[in-house]
Amino acid sequence: MFRTRLLSGAVLIIVLAAAIYFGEYTMFGLTAVLSLSALYEFNKTTGNEFDALSIVGYILGIIYYALLVSGVFLISILTLLAAIVCFFAMMAVYVLKFPKFNFSESTIKFFGFFYCILLFSYMYLSASDFGGYLVILIFIGAWGSDTFAYCVGMLLGKHRLAPVLSPKKSIEGAIGGVMGAAILGYVYALLFASHITDLNVNDKPWLFAVICAGASIISQIGDLAASGIKRNSEIKDFGKLIPGHGGILDRFDSVIFTAPVVYLLAFFLMR
Repeated sequence: MFRTRLLSGAVLIIVLAAAIYFGEYTMFGLTAVLSLSALYEFNKTTGNEFDALSIVGYILGIIYYALLVSGVFLISILTLLAAIVCFFAMMAVYVLKFPKFNFSESTIKFFGFFYCILLFSYMYLSASDFGGYLVILIFIGAWGSDTFAYCVGMLLGKHRLAPVLSPKKSIEGAIGGVMGAAILGYVYALLFASHITDLNVNDKPWLFAVICAGASIISQIGDLAASGIKRNSEIKDFGKLIPGHGGILDRFDSVIFTAPVVYLLAFFLMR
């Protein structure tokens, strides 16, 4: 099991590295595929993955990504517009098909669109607006943080962070994750500052530490939130696409949360 998980993780890292290396449009394709796959897993977990509400989400997701790469709208306008249109579309299906769908189903499917499509899209937006080097911070804040949290938790963990959702996670581990992510971000800035031309980081490497620390905090919330969804749905994993890891949402649950945080912090701190 460990070997399978390790090999799958290595393949994921290679795919992500290739997407970053080959540029914006490769990252766009990868993000779109992951995002729509995550939405499918979410819909399958929380209800019928091919009902009218789910199909509306898929169609709007494809349209959103098409508009995103076209550059027709400003990002802030497009994401808000997509959320509003999806809400109205879900409500239209709800009332026109009433009583086939209840209100809870409609709101859950809307949440799935926001969660898997809009938030996930900031992985591509980070590469598009700031360059591939910023995308690395998303994964430092998610996977780097998780590694530090696990190691510190194993060594020093005594106080449970969320005992019902994740009995093994500790407050000490969470703090270690934040500190570890900050250190990785700072070192990353020192090593690659000369290559990062889209951001003002040469004389301010501590800003990457701040971004990674903030991303780490949110990533841990994202990880626990995904655990809560699985607990409510009475499942172990969202899917089986990635051997040893589960589905897209199992591996990228924290990335979905860190992507918009890294993007927004870079936008406000480094422009």
